[in-house]
Amino acid sequence: MSKRVLTTESGAPVADNQNSASAGVGGPLLLQDQHLLEKLARFNRERIPERVVHARGSGAYGHFTVTDDVSDLTSAAFLSTVGKRTELFTRFSTVADNLGGADAVRDPRGFAVKFYTEEGNYDLVGNNTPVFFIKDPLKFPDFIHSQKRDPFTGKQEPDNVWDFWAHAPEATHQVTWLMGDRGIPASYRHMNGYGSHTYQWTNAAGEAFFVKYHFKTNQGIRSLSAEQGQELAGKDPNSHQTDLLQAIERGVHPSWTLYVQVMPAAEADGYRFNPFDLTKVWPHADHPLRRVGRLVLDRNPDNVFAEVEQAAFSPNNFVPGIGPSPDKMLQGRLFAYADAHRYRLGVNHTQLAVNAPHATAADNYGRDGLMAANAQPRGEKNYEPNSYGGPVETGAPLSAPLAVHGHTGTHEAPAHSKDDDFFQAGELYRLMSEEERARLVANIAGGLSQVSREDVIEKNLAHFHAADPAYGKRVEAAVRTLREG
Repeated sequence: MSKRVLTTESGAPVADNQNSASAGVGGPLLLQDQHLLEKLARFNRERIPERVVHARGSGAYGHFTVTDDVSDLTSAAFLSTVGKRTELFTRFSTVADNLGGADAVRDPRGFAVKFYTEEGNYDLVGNNTPVFFIKDPLKFPDFIHSQKRDPFTGKQEPDNVWDFWAHAPEATHQVTWLMGDRGIPASYRHMNGYGSHTYQWTNAAGEAFFVKYHFKTNQGIRSLSAEQGQELAGKDPNSHQTDLLQAIERGVHPSWTLYVQVMPAAEADGYRFNPFDLTKVWPHADHPLRRVGRLVLDRNPDNVFAEVEQAAFSPNNFVPGIGPSPDKMLQGRLFAYADAHRYRLGVNHTQLAVNAPHATAADNYGRDGLMAANAQPRGEKNYEPNSYGGPVETGAPLSAPLAVHGHTGTHEAPAHSKDDDFFQAGELYRLMSEEERARLVANIAGGLSQVSREDVIEKNLAHFHAADPAYGKRVEAAVRTLREG
C-alpha cells in the first residue's frame, strides 16, 4: 500500500516537514520557504469567534421517527406519516461559560435540533428548561452580560448575577428551576429538552394551533448535587462530552420521545396565562402532552470543529406547516441567531455540510460573498423575476397568519387572570418534596449570600416571598445565617 503524500494547500508535495529552509547550517530562515510560511499563517487563523452564548457544546447525528399521527395539527411533510424517518443533527451546550468551560456546572443547557427534511432544514432551538429568565429580547444582551465574566475581575460575579435578577422579577420562575435539583444534569443523555417558546402549527385545512415541544429523555432524569458537580468539573471538565461520545461509540444510542402541548389558536386570548410569555409554562392539566415521535442519536461527528463548532441553528428556519408565534423572545431570536452565524461563519455558512439541506438543494439568488462554494451556473440570471427559468416563489405561506390579534404590534397582550411574575414560581416550589425544597434553598442562599449590596439581596428576597411566603422565609433565613456565620 503506497504512502499518502503530504502536500501544501495548493497540492504540491512537501519535501521536508521537519526542518525549515535556511541559508546554510545555522543561518537565517529563507522567505522562499512557502511551506513554513503557509503552515504558520494557517495556524494563526485556526480559531474563529466563539459563540457569545452556548459556546461550550457537544453534538451528534441521528434520526427522528414519527410514532403518532399529527396530520390533524400540521402539514409539515416530515411529520405527515407514522413511521416516517428524518435525519437530524443535535447540539447540546452550556449557556454562560466560554468554549473552555466545564460541563458539570449549574447552568441551563441548550438543546438544538436540525431536522434535514425533504422541504428544507427545520431548526428547533431550545433548552433543557421549559421557561427562561426574561420575556423581552431587549433585555437579552444585558442579561447575558450579567452572567458572563466581569470586565474588571475576569470571572463570573454573584454581584452581577443577582443584581440583574433583582431587577427582573420575571426571572423568579427560571431561577427556581436553575437552583433546583435539575440545575446540573448528570449528562446530556439524562436531561429533557424543550422548545421553550410557543410555535404555531398549521394543518392542510389552514387551521392554526399553538404548540410547545417537550423532548422527554428515555434514559431517565439524572442530575448532580452542587458538591457532585464541583467534584466532577474538577476531575473531568469534559464530562458531558466524554459521556455522549463514549455512549454512542459503544452502541448505546440515547433517545428522547417528543411530545407537544396543543392550544387551538382561538383559545390563546382567554387563557389564564399569556401563552407567549417565555417565563411561563402551560400546566399539563390544561394542555396534556400528545406524543409525536422518537429522536435517536447514533453517530458521532468525525470532526468537532467542522461539525459541532460550525453547526448553525436558526429558529427562523421553518418548513411548511410550522411557523412562529407572537412570543417576543422568539421574534427577537429569529433575527439574532442567523445574524450571529453570518458574523461567526460568514454569509455562506449554509453551504457547509453540517448546515446544508439534504433532500433539497438551496436554490435562490443569493450570490458571492466570502467562501462562496456553490458557484452560479453559466447563463443563470442573478435577479428575480426573470424570463430564463430561474427559481420562483410558491405563493403558499409556510404557516397561517398569526391568529391572535391581541399579541401583535406594539400593544401589550391582553390581561390574563394569573399573568404575573411569581405565581408559577410558587407553584413549582409547592410541587417539590421537602428534600428538594431544602436543596433549592441551600443553592439559592449559597449564591445570594455572596452579594455585597444589601439592597440587591432584599430585592431578590422579595421575589421569593411573592412566589410563596414559606419559600421566601426559608431563603431569607438561610441567607442571613450564611452572612452572619
